[in-house]
Amino acid sequence: MNLDLDEITFVIVSYKANKVIYNCINSLPRSSKIIVIENSYDQDLKNDLETKYDNIEVILNNNLGMGASNNIGIRKSNTNFTFVLNPDVVFKENTFSNLIESIKFIDDFSIISPINEDKNFPNYKVKKNYTKFHESIIEVDTIDGFSMLINKSKFDKEEYFDENFFLYLENTDLCLRQRKKKEKMFIMKDSEIKHIGSYSTKLDQTNNLEYIRNWHWMWSKFYFNKKHYGYFVALLITAANLFSALFKYFYYAISFNSHKKTIYKMRLLGLINSMTGKKSYLRPNN
Repeated sequence: MNLDLDEITFVIVSYKANKVIYNCINSLPRSSKIIVIENSYDQDLKNDLETKYDNIEVILNNNLGMGASNNIGIRKSNTNFTFVLNPDVVFKENTFSNLIESIKFIDDFSIISPINEDKNFPNYKVKKNYTKFHESIIEVDTIDGFSMLINKSKFDKEEYFDENFFLYLENTDLCLRQRKKKEKMFIMKDSEIKHIGSYSTKLDQTNNLEYIRNWHWMWSKFYFNKKHYGYFVALLITAANLFSALFKYFYYAISFNSHKKTIYKMRLLGLINSMTGKKSYLRPNN
């Protein structure tokens, strides 16, 4: 299939990512349409981006999480395709042109992405053998959410990311739902991106982010498995996590390691909240 730049809107969800977002934007095709969802409600960043770039719209938003914020950008875009990116992703000089060339070898797709340049951290997973049809293209089961070119026509009723997730597994859930519909997902090996990962924010200077991540990892793990495989299976899958977190919480409590104790307390709380059907309500402090 053929795909042109004017059919694509780039959506970047940001939360206090001022240190990296400019590199991301500057690496994209110069005339691309870009929507930035800024989850820290940073008016100064909005003013600066919209002043420096005439192809960018910045939407200020309360922190709803990656999935819900991606949905805002996808639904806001008026193109047939949306390229969802994290602000710590950088295109190489030939990333986009090579991607467009590779797309010509496939008839249709639901989600595709360039490949992450760091081979030690692949941005995809393959669980089964696929028929090889081109040496530069891999058909995959899941694609990491930091880079996804989404074909909006493949999603019924604009059901993109599950907004119940705040952190973790929202992209795995999205890909699994598409696989159940027999939709195709591909990684383009001739097109590379650089993913910095764990970009610095003010929040990174405290333990608060680590605690929140542990809470949401456990919440998301149970919710994901309950959604796709049922409550009993989710209990079986997470039982070891529950007992491990409980044991380690008491161990670090009696050894006076406050930091580790809090980590496993947050894991327990995230898992228990998910098991009891409560929403993923925990949010970082500004």
